[in-house]
Amino acid sequence: MEEKKSEINGHAGHKNPLPAVSTKSEKNSFKDRFMVFLKRNLLVLLTVSGVLVGVGLGMMVRNMNLSRAQMTYFAFPGEMLLRMLKMIILPLVVCSLISGAASLDTRSLGKLGGIAVSYFLVTTLIASSIGVALAFIIKPGVGAGALNTNNLGLEGVSSNRETADSFLDLARYHLVKEMNYVTDYKTILVGNGTNGTLNYQKVPYGADADGMNILGLVLFAMVFGVALRKLGAEGEELIRFFNAFNEATMVLVSWIMWYVPFGIMFLVGSKIVEMEDVVLLVTSLGKYIFASILGHIIHGGIVLPLIYFGFTRANPFSFLSGLITPFTTAFATCSSSATLPTMMKCVEENNGVDKRISRFILPIGATVNMDGAAIFQCVAAVFIAQLNNVELNAGQIFTILVTATASSVGAAGIPAGGIITIAIILEAIGLPTHDLSLMLAVDWIVDRTTTVVNVEGDALGAGILHHINEQEMKKQRQQEQHQEEQELEEVKVEVVANVKAEEETSPLVTCQNQGDSSSRETLDDKDGVESVL
Repeated sequence: MEEKKSEINGHAGHKNPLPAVSTKSEKNSFKDRFMVFLKRNLLVLLTVSGVLVGVGLGMMVRNMNLSRAQMTYFAFPGEMLLRMLKMIILPLVVCSLISGAASLDTRSLGKLGGIAVSYFLVTTLIASSIGVALAFIIKPGVGAGALNTNNLGLEGVSSNRETADSFLDLARYHLVKEMNYVTDYKTILVGNGTNGTLNYQKVPYGADADGMNILGLVLFAMVFGVALRKLGAEGEELIRFFNAFNEATMVLVSWIMWYVPFGIMFLVGSKIVEMEDVVLLVTSLGKYIFASILGHIIHGGIVLPLIYFGFTRANPFSFLSGLITPFTTAFATCSSSATLPTMMKCVEENNGVDKRISRFILPIGATVNMDGAAIFQCVAAVFIAQLNNVELNAGQIFTILVTATASSVGAAGIPAGGIITIAIILEAIGLPTHDLSLMLAVDWIVDRTTTVVNVEGDALGAGILHHINEQEMKKQRQQEQHQEEQELEEVKVEVVANVKAEEETSPLVTCQNQGDSSSRETLDDKDGVESVL
């Protein structure tokens, strides 16, 4: 009877079903955690899988000996990805920078801008130093003097631009021009010589080049955003318009990101199909490739994370783990500008960076911050010097560092954009430019790690600025709270002091006290008279 009662009360047999329930709950919880992980990282897994499948697909298609037309058709899905990403760059950069600059006050904008520029310059200078040091340690050009463009069947790349004009183009082309600007030359007759010969003079003139000037748009958008903030209430409607435009652009970015794995698969596959004699190139230029990629690993895997940790005291690799999709996109597209849309979305959603910070700093970094490009440019300059048996002195090494840091700012965020700026470095130290075709032959290999390091530096810079901004806001809140507490204490003290002062010194109170005492004396006298009577 007691057993039945206990069974009815639910106590008997309670030990047996308990393990089954816990096991079931553990299975459900594991399944739930796995589903949450899968939903959160589905795009990352698809993107990485797209790269791996693209490698296998490219190796399979490579053996089919496709014609040029067939290669174009095979690369079409990847080309569509690049075109979609480039299509979104212009509205994304302009609207994000205008809304970002307008949302920050002038003082904080100037402070954040100063910190960002300092970060970009310092990291790029460190990257240039790493590139030069590795080139002198590994010596990729020593013993390769017999290597030239004819051995590899490459076309020569000539450059007859003056160094001064190359640097002036950085200002003309990047700061005050909506389209690309490049200096060209024409020869004009200036007169006859003394011995009857004709005198000609090379005169520079400006010409428009293909492409979009991102840095010029960045500068315009920043200044325009500051101008809108200065307008006050009159500029609020236009600021809201650009904010809404920016949010709509980010929605388009989220749609494009789901096409990224499919497009990346064909981007990587088409590059493998288009490869010429890779074995010959790698064996001939293996030391150069190794030095460049090793520099990228050192800078991206050690230097930049240490700088981030030094500022934030946070784990940099947990921050970078949320950016696998943009890193994969950078590896596949070889374009910092094309990676910008996915980078902005992942930095904000996965790492919690303030939108005002990310949309202000990332477009600037995608154009200005080129750490990876600085590394391989310095390695390439020393490699070409060693290839031509030229001993570089201290002045030339310093020129390489400064010129690589400055010219990396002007490197276009497009595939093979850094090759053009190597000519500036070579001209600055007096080296021939006909060996640039060697760099161009293996640029499709080196440019992938170059772009990954470029976008990593941008992302970590945004994280550092976000941390600094949070610390400043925290200090400001603490100061405001402290000031409020001090004001409350002062008010309490003043109230107590005034009450005491009124009780002791107020003439009205004194008169009233005297009147009260006299009235009391009068009443006492009356009482005394009445008692007598």
